[in-house]
Amino acid sequence: MEHPYVPRDLQLPGYVAVSLSQSTILGVFGLASLFVVSLVWIVSGRLRKISNLDRFLMCWWAFTGLTHMILEGYFAFSPEFYKDKTGFYIAEVWKEYSKGDSRYAGRDAAIVTVEGITAVLEGPTSLLAVYAIAKGKGYSYILQFAISMGQLYGTLVYFITAYLDGDNFATSPFYYYAYYVFANSFWVLIPSLIAVRCWKKISLAVHSQSQKKNKVR
Repeated sequence: MEHPYVPRDLQLPGYVAVSLSQSTILGVFGLASLFVVSLVWIVSGRLRKISNLDRFLMCWWAFTGLTHMILEGYFAFSPEFYKDKTGFYIAEVWKEYSKGDSRYAGRDAAIVTVEGITAVLEGPTSLLAVYAIAKGKGYSYILQFAISMGQLYGTLVYFITAYLDGDNFATSPFYYYAYYVFANSFWVLIPSLIAVRCWKKISLAVHSQSQKKNKVR
């Protein structure tokens, strides 16, 4: 079957069209995300005294960690998802998302590398961040800073490589702005804010420790 992706000469032998509707794909993702966020928010409210900001961060890390591990992990290790005939949901997600960036369907080397590293490293560490915040671990801020910088690096590679390759991978302006730009903007804005916050926290802690040492001397 002829695929709908750009460029039109992209070779996808054995391609099987998306069987689920766009509304179904986005609806399932939205409901699953809402369930995860709601569950973490409720559970975090029953723990030790945690600020609402930290509860929000726990929700973010749980959401992004599961997204990395489940969705991006499937993509990284399923090179022929576009041939799926069963209507498997995650395969359908990537067939649909490829309308905004056909490099996924075409298994672009840079994309596979970034997504693989993200799934294997940033996914589990994001869930570790949830635990670290909940337990008030001392490594919480440096961990969140490191993950955020990794996410920003991966997102920059994602956008820059597309630009250098001509930035012509979307089937229409709608998919370009809805999937490629809007959906990925969260992994620019939120990690940036978290990184700045953690930088300030770490700097303050180091400064306070330095002052204590100076007083002892």
